[in-house]
Amino acid sequence: MSDWVVRLIEQSGYLGIAFLMFLETVFPPVPSEVIMSVAGVAAGQGKLSLAPVIASGTVGAMLGNVAWYWAARALGTERFHRFVDRHGKWLTMDWAEVQRAERHFEHMGVFFVMIGRVVPTIRSLVSIPAGLLRMSFLPFLVASTIGTAAWTAILAFAGYQLQNNVAEVDKVIGPISNAVIVVLVVGYLWRLVRFRLRRGGD
Repeated sequence: MSDWVVRLIEQSGYLGIAFLMFLETVFPPVPSEVIMSVAGVAAGQGKLSLAPVIASGTVGAMLGNVAWYWAARALGTERFHRFVDRHGKWLTMDWAEVQRAERHFEHMGVFFVMIGRVVPTIRSLVSIPAGLLRMSFLPFLVASTIGTAAWTAILAFAGYQLQNNVAEVDKVIGPISNAVIVVLVVGYLWRLVRFRLRRGGD
């Protein structure tokens, strides 16, 4: 999987890193774990510099994050309300829960966004609730940038230290990502069962 990423980064440098991270955030063709660790390897080999590698990865990812934020915000509360009313049993939520989440988001939104950006698998999804629940853009931008920069720095530095052994990064990050996916799936199934029982099996 990493061969074409290596070639693109070698040919396009920092712009290629930014482009790949943008794609990964909007429509993940390849995980950021591969992109940034390969970029870190290039920095370790002296082909690129580490700080611009981290900066370009952060900028590319943030362009995608902001795009998702405004897309979710453009959906609007009214349309989202209708969507929840129609598909709530599959979303495992009703509008009252959305309103409670919105109140929590007013107080904890910055923390949620910042921490969410360094959690594998869900990091690209954080923009959606932030936009739907109309989190103020500036706090969203700051929290997202801090979290995204931390994530790209961790991966780039891992690649920088391990150099040619990109697979070693995946040995650490891969199981964590898989564990998060399992937790999300189990959590969703649990919520689905509880929601249907609460609604009388509708």
